Amino acid sequence: MSGLDIFAWIVLLVLVATLVAIVVALGMMPGRIARRRGHPWAEAVAVGSWATLIFGFVFWPLVLIWAYVDVPERRETSK
Repeated sequence: MSGLDIFAWIVLLVLVATLVAIVVALGMMPGRIARRRGHPWAEAVAVGSWATLIFGFVFWPLVLIWAYVDVPERRETSK
């Protein structure tokens, strides 16, 4: 192997490692946001984030929006 081949393998490994890091960061982001904001279904947001990344990226933006949406508290009804 020449020096150029070794350099090409190093570049390829760096690109693969960067791609893996980006996918992991995107998978963790909505769950972290939901936990930090005190979302009542933070674990469901985290699972939804990973599921949408694994099975196709289409619904991941919806899960990200879900992490920011807070559920209004129930009003106490007086009798």
